[in-house]
Amino acid sequence: MAAAQLGVFGPSCAQAGEAKPASATPLPVKTGVAADDNSIRPFHVSFPEANLTDLRRRINATKWPERETVTDASQGVQLATTQKLARYWATDHDWRKCEARLNALPQFITEIDGLDIHFIHVRSKLPNALPIIITHGWPGSIIEQLKIIGPLTDPTACGGKAEDAFDVVIPSLPGYGFSGKPTTTGWDPQRFARAWIVLMKRLGYTRYVAQGGDWGNCVTELMALQAPPELLGIHTNMAATVPADIDKAAFSGAPPPSNLTGDELHAYDQLAFFYKHGLGYAIEMANHPQTLYGIADSPVGLAAWILDHDARSYELIARVFDGQPEGLTRDDILDNVTLYWLTNTPISSARLYWEYKGGFFDVRNVSIPVAVSVFPDEIYAAPRSWAEKAYPKLIHYNRLPKGGHFAAWEQPELFSVDIRASFRSLH
Repeated sequence: MAAAQLGVFGPSCAQAGEAKPASATPLPVKTGVAADDNSIRPFHVSFPEANLTDLRRRINATKWPERETVTDASQGVQLATTQKLARYWATDHDWRKCEARLNALPQFITEIDGLDIHFIHVRSKLPNALPIIITHGWPGSIIEQLKIIGPLTDPTACGGKAEDAFDVVIPSLPGYGFSGKPTTTGWDPQRFARAWIVLMKRLGYTRYVAQGGDWGNCVTELMALQAPPELLGIHTNMAATVPADIDKAAFSGAPPPSNLTGDELHAYDQLAFFYKHGLGYAIEMANHPQTLYGIADSPVGLAAWILDHDARSYELIARVFDGQPEGLTRDDILDNVTLYWLTNTPISSARLYWEYKGGFFDVRNVSIPVAVSVFPDEIYAAPRSWAEKAYPKLIHYNRLPKGGHFAAWEQPELFSVDIRASFRSLH
């Protein structure tokens, strides 16, 4: 099915993430299709009420440990925060609202390399829109990108220009959300990148750009290395720019090199902190993802595991459950966790860490045009000096005033404006 056949959607800026029903009639996903089936099938989200009843029962039956013996988060996700999350989840969170948001968007399933791939595909109503494929990471999902669909497909509703419009493709990574779960080894970021190239070709696009953060950055950079002629450039909000000697020193806990600039020293300190205090989840998932039965059996265990991703994101989420207004809401956070729970993807998503053999921030020698957005509360804020060396065709570099690891989710306006600026020269 060509791209032009997949429906049109362009909500206003204020309605980012909300949509009118797609023109295609949503259908249940088909299974057991032939390996050479290139069809694109409409997809509809619908979980039985019994699944939600069971979720609430399990939350209420949580066996709680005692409180941490410190007054900060140095021992992990704190009991008070987790119990506030659990109370709201069991009594006030409404998954059906999230389900309705998803079902108002054009969603599809197609088989690539023997695996069903789920994706959102929203075409702009504006002429000459530039196609963009946006990839999430862990512990994210397509939920992260819902707020940027409107500002990208219809920038005129947000104070932008019509010539900056995008057609937006947002796939679920294999093993995540509504995509299929690999049943054999070999589904690593290289294979994901190949699948995304196939997907964009199957949608009929002869020119496009790509964007990603977290694992999405890894997949996006690997797409660039595979060099499909249709891929014009990429954007990252978690750039892989760390020089090998700097990364080795930060990982070992060594003192920073004496010749670092102010921005480089700040990045070094952020990396050293993450390697010392924030890498535990990744080490366990890279070594023994199958061992994590607890997060597939306990919704509260899953939520705590997800919250423990990085210190700045956890601090923000803790403030949210304390009732402070932030870029994320309690429902935002629990929509994402509930998606993992209902699709039973805690273990299948974790296996990506086992499959990958590289470093998180290694320079990959990407030679096509690259744009970098730097958010201050990211795991590390990539200095311009490192970005210029890592990406010889750096077409855009911007340090944003606010935002962290889940930038599109937390700061969708800043994120969307910078995406439009990043690719203006490639439209």
